[in-house]
Amino acid sequence: MDGNGRWAQRRSLPRTAGHQAAETTVIDIIEAARAAGVEWLSLYAFSTENWNRPGAEVDFLMGLVRRVVRKHAPLLLARGIRCRFLGVADSRIPRELARDFEDLATLTADNRGMTLTVAFDHGGRRDIVEAARSLIRSGTPADEVTEQLFADHLPFPDTPDVDLVIRTSGEQRISNFMLWQVAYAEWVFPEVLWPDFRAPDFLACLRTYRRRDRRFGGVPPRTTGDPS
Repeated sequence: MDGNGRWAQRRSLPRTAGHQAAETTVIDIIEAARAAGVEWLSLYAFSTENWNRPGAEVDFLMGLVRRVVRKHAPLLLARGIRCRFLGVADSRIPRELARDFEDLATLTADNRGMTLTVAFDHGGRRDIVEAARSLIRSGTPADEVTEQLFADHLPFPDTPDVDLVIRTSGEQRISNFMLWQVAYAEWVFPEVLWPDFRAPDFLACLRTYRRRDRRFGGVPPRTTGDPS
């Protein structure tokens, strides 16, 4: 979810105003994804690298996220959305916010309409390191480690591989996001900043995805693969 700061700067507003404006987009996209039949939606809200931002901005984000979680918990429950939080390992996260994350995950655990994963204090490299540590602790012999077994030690191993990554504001980098799961993801880079991103923009990205020829390293079935 990119472009909050730039959205605010273009309007001569503090960066925090961009983060506030992003709340409407979050709810709009969750509703749009659910209506479109998306079964798994992940939102990258705060990365392990975002701790490097000014302390005042980080503190504001922590408070904002807590208000958003508490405000929209009834809606998420009513919509049948299961909520999970990927990351949330740093001791700097306010205890009250971590507890709100746990409460929302527990509240919606039995929902089956859509799974919403909020990546907060998330880093793809850290997930991979933790999976490796888990395998070592389990005593698994090196020659028995497979890709599937490794994936089983990642957080939320039931999460399917990512099909589509949408980065608003035109940014074109992975930014340490779910590195294992995005191995064969399609990418779309709309120019619109996240606070202005709405359901029609999201649906346009889905249409772009559906036009992609996903071969996973193979060749289209209508060809023989003969280079001649």
